[in-house]
This record gives sequence, C-alpha cells and structure tokens, in this order.
Amino acid sequence: MTKTPSHYFYRFTSSDVNCFFLFDSTFYFLNCFLLLHLLNLLLLHIPLNLTSLIMASSAPVGAENINTDIVTLSRFFTEEQIKYPEASGDFTLLCHALQFSFKSIAYYIRRASLINLTGLAGSSNTTGDDQKKLDVIGNDIFISAMRGSGKCRIVVSEEEEEVIKFDEHPDARYAVVCDPIDGSSNLDAGVSVGTIFGIFQLPDEVLGPNKSVGPQDLLHPGTSLVASGFTMYGASAQLVITMRGGGVNGFTLENSLGEFILTHPNMQMPPSRSIYSVNEGNSKYWDEWCNAYFHSLKYPEDGGKPYSARYIGSMVADAYRTLLYGGVFAYPADSKSPKGKLRILYECAPMAMLFENAGGLAVNSRMERLMEVVPEHIHDKSGVFLGSKDEVQKIIDMYNKYHK
Repeated sequence: MTKTPSHYFYRFTSSDVNCFFLFDSTFYFLNCFLLLHLLNLLLLHIPLNLTSLIMASSAPVGAENINTDIVTLSRFFTEEQIKYPEASGDFTLLCHALQFSFKSIAYYIRRASLINLTGLAGSSNTTGDDQKKLDVIGNDIFISAMRGSGKCRIVVSEEEEEVIKFDEHPDARYAVVCDPIDGSSNLDAGVSVGTIFGIFQLPDEVLGPNKSVGPQDLLHPGTSLVASGFTMYGASAQLVITMRGGGVNGFTLENSLGEFILTHPNMQMPPSRSIYSVNEGNSKYWDEWCNAYFHSLKYPEDGGKPYSARYIGSMVADAYRTLLYGGVFAYPADSKSPKGKLRILYECAPMAMLFENAGGLAVNSRMERLMEVVPEHIHDKSGVFLGSKDEVQKIIDMYNKYHK
C-alpha cells in the first residue's frame, strides 16, 4: 500500500493540528507547507502564524475571477473532524485511504484501452458474473488501500466470496463494504462505471488481539452505516459522500492537482421529476402492479405528457443522474430474480442512505424502507426503488392499490 503524506499528517488528533489549505500558482506550495507544519509540530509544537501568508494568497489577481477558496476532500474531512474534539482521526485516515483507492481506480480506467485492461479476466465473482480485468485490479486496489490504512478490520467486496479480515489490525474499529467497480460489463464500451462503498463501526466487544470478527458482525441494516457514498468514473471522476445525520456532498477529481474538489455542496433532490430509469427489457417478469406503475408513466390517464426514460445500465451512473435531476431509479425484484439483483449490504443500503440524506426515499419491492432491511448473508439481494420523495410515494401507492 502506497503511503501518502496524509497517512502521516492525520495521525495527529484534531486538537494537535490546525489545518490551512492554501493554493498558489503551483501545487507544490501545499506539499511544502504541510511538511513545514509537520516539522513544526514534531520539533517545536508551536502554531505557525499564517496571517501574512493568508493575506498574500487571497490578494486579487488582476481582474480575473478566480476562486482561491477551494475545498478539497482532505480539507472537508479535516473540518468535519474538528467538529468533534474527541475524534481520534481514525475515520479521517480511513477516508484518505478510500480516496486514494478511488484515484487509483480512476487512473486505470482512463487508460484501460491503452494498456490492455479491457476484456475478461477468466474468472467469475460471487454471483457468477464473468470478471473483467479491471474488476480484479479494482478489487485488489481497494483491499490494499483498506489494509494499508490500519483503521479497517474487515472488508466485504462483491468480488470476494468470503469476508477479508485484517488480523494485523485487531484494534481497527471500522468495517468497509464495497462494490469496487459497479457496472463493469459496460467498461469495454467506455460507459460510466463506479465504486459503491459503506462504512460501519464495529462494537468494542470484537476489538482487540484476542477477539474475532466475522460476517455476522456486518449483517446490519443501513441505519447502522456511519458513512456511505460512490465514485462515478465517466467524463470526470465524481465522488458523492454522506455521513450519518449529515448532508450529501459531491466532489470532482481535478486531475492536474490530483485532488477531489467540492463542486456540489449540500445536494438536495427535487421532490418530483418526470424521469424514470429502469431496464424495461425485464418487464415480462415484473409483477402486475409494477407493470401498471410504469405503464401509467408512459400513458398518463389525464392525457398529460409522459415521463422521459433514461437508462444507462450502470447503477452508479443512473443513480447519480437521478440524485442530481430527480425522478426514480428502479431495479425491481421479479419472477426471474425473486429477491432482486442488487446486493443489500454494499449497493442498496449505501445508495439508500445517500438518497434519504438528500431528501429522497428508498424502498424495496415490498415497499419496506430500504435502510431498515437486514441482509441474511453478506451477498444478500433486494429489489430497489430510489428517487424523489413524491415519485417513490407514487410507487408505494400503486403497490398498495394492488395489495389491499
């Protein structure tokens, strides 16, 4: 696992570190400042007086309209940590390992066609899907990043049949669940794919050198998630993250800086939008009520304008568009897949947390709140309906109409 400066910098608690993020004409200024401040903490333990530097860095540059108050993902995590004086910095360090894995995966996806990373790897994942070469690489990157963080005790990945335990870190209190590359069947066509993740905090009873942790410690509903999010790899890499009880924030990877920059703060979904996203090729297998619902969108009884259909075939891409513009994303359970196709632990629950914190709703095919569904095993599946509050309520109403 490659160690970045953040791994060392964030080993200090929030009370020890006063962080300032300044951007000059070169990115090297930030690296130099972090190094100087780190040496100051280690040798002198005297806070640096940066007033003059701040004044200089914020001076106007001609008549150009340049935003110099850039919020990076690193700065965002640090400012969140400072809100909690008791914070140890473990969660922040784990999140830095996460963003390192996202940047690495984005790097390989951009170059996949040029360095022979397209096509099949000759193996299959937990659900029998053929693995792409990038599935394997993305999975390895993610697991290595979590191991290297020193703050993750156990990982569940779509690409691994069993949980992965890091016994070398018995006191690590976080568990991470992920789909390293969702929508990988689209990779060779250059269609957007993504990484979905969720973070759980383990109870004290399983921490320590003589304690064991296993799959049973992860079979919890989405309401137990500490944080969740996804990164979409498309025209640009877009990271969307939320924390328990918090808002939803979107970041865009600025490749020249190598930093995720806050571009979509406090994301909120519109309450309704006439857009739906579903694979209608499966309509033959849908329940009657489900067919009736989507028929009502295309042929409104009042003669109004029908809904627009938008479907990419990658959950991250479809969900991200729905999160931004509103509407509904659906992957219903059906007669072919009675339990659904999407995995509860590392696809449904993390997405449900994002949508709820952005003002939307998320339910399964029995109209149960998706955040409260408890998986029976780590790769358990569910039907899913995510979207704007009013749009998902219409789905619930249609279901209830057929189940009186």
